[in-house]
Amino acid sequence: MTSIYDQIGGDEAISAVVDDFYDRVLADPGLAGYFAGTNLNRLKGRQVEFFAGALGGPDHYRGQTMKEAHRGRGIGRPQFDRVAQLLAESLRDAGVPPELVGQILTAIAPLAEDIVSPAATAAPQV
Repeated sequence: MTSIYDQIGGDEAISAVVDDFYDRVLADPGLAGYFAGTNLNRLKGRQVEFFAGALGGPDHYRGQTMKEAHRGRGIGRPQFDRVAQLLAESLRDAGVPPELVGQILTAIAPLAEDIVSPAATAAPQV
């Protein structure tokens, strides 16, 4: 069985989706503040590594766990859901078939447990 990674076009396709995804995230006033002061090139590289491994491709991700990377950031469920929505839009606009978009979103949904802060209520002030 071919992995989702291979079905969507490997690293090249994932890199394009990640670039588009962060353009959307940074344009969203409810999300942009979470990325203030972030080295976006490094973040994008880690994101490509993470998605590649998570979708059945080469697992080169050596970054922090999702829990470590998001601890103390005050991310609420609405922000997590908005990020997932923007990811879905980026995937669809890149030509990823709807059934694969659904599979990818299903694969990342459990990450909410490690990313969402229980006490988070609002986006950070920019």
